[in-house]
Amino acid sequence: MNDWTPKLNPTVDLRRLPLNAEEGFVLSRLDGHTRARDLPALTGLPQERLHDILARLVAQGALLPGADTVATPVNTVRQEPAPEPSLDVPDTELLPDAEASDAGDDEAAPEEEVPEAVLGNYRKLFETRLHALPEDQRVAMAHGAADPELSALCFDPVPAVIKAALENPRVGLAHARLIARHHRNPVGLEALVARAAFAADTGVRRFLVRNPQLPAALFRRMWALRRLMEHHKLTVDRDVPESTRRTARELLRQRFATGPSEEKVELILNTEGRALGALVGMPVDGKTASLLCGRTYRSPLLVQNLARWSAAPPVLIAHLLKQELVRRQPQLRAMLARHPNAPADVKRA
Repeated sequence: MNDWTPKLNPTVDLRRLPLNAEEGFVLSRLDGHTRARDLPALTGLPQERLHDILARLVAQGALLPGADTVATPVNTVRQEPAPEPSLDVPDTELLPDAEASDAGDDEAAPEEEVPEAVLGNYRKLFETRLHALPEDQRVAMAHGAADPELSALCFDPVPAVIKAALENPRVGLAHARLIARHHRNPVGLEALVARAAFAADTGVRRFLVRNPQLPAALFRRMWALRRLMEHHKLTVDRDVPESTRRTARELLRQRFATGPSEEKVELILNTEGRALGALVGMPVDGKTASLLCGRTYRSPLLVQNLARWSAAPPVLIAHLLKQELVRRQPQLRAMLARHPNAPADVKRA
């Protein structure tokens, strides 16, 4: 197998294959010209481990089999992925602990993650061999370098090197994610986001918001049109620097004032009202109030948070007082009766 050149199977949709992180990483490093014997230097993985991964990829149909590949079946037993739980919930049900999920997007996390051992190899290559070179030489190298040098140059702190790497025809999403995760100069991050394909990638965005050097203006530009639920997730993600979380809270309030009513209702219900703590004094329009009043409430926590929300419209307070949940629990009725927008007859009672 050492003289075999692995090539992707163009007739197979790789997104439909149950690939693990290592298999996805190896696939991202294949260019159709590199022989199997050269892949250890490119990926940082041992030869024996690569042999097993390539054999599994051939068995799954991800790679075209070569004349010198092993034709025996792989001894690895792969379990079928468990069926995903249904996300169809009735209007009266809520999605619990929505803010505990990963911040950034409603999209799934990127399938391709570079193993930490491989990242260490790239960083070591940069620190031991490339960092000592003059800056202009690193810039020239970045324009035409191939892996592993190209991935190692993604650790360069100089924006000019990052810009040159982004102009390299071999640069891909794996390199963009390395830059978003490890580069610490706002100029280099601006150059990265200037590439629309990279700025739209889930992994790039996820690493950017966790980068402490992400400029507030760049964050606003990237997240200005994102859904309210995505803004809220950033405000509660402990992996996001406090400066970015603060900007996310400001942007959340701005978007809540002008965003669609459906997104406002989604934010309130999916967080069981927890998001309202960051929206003190933010009123809602008539359509939002109407959508909120068109639901049956069965969550005591949601009712409590709505009762503490000073901007809750009078029609919503009146609607909550009619709920069976509130009638059965006097403490909830008492909280709603103390609300400034509660009906006068309820306050007198």
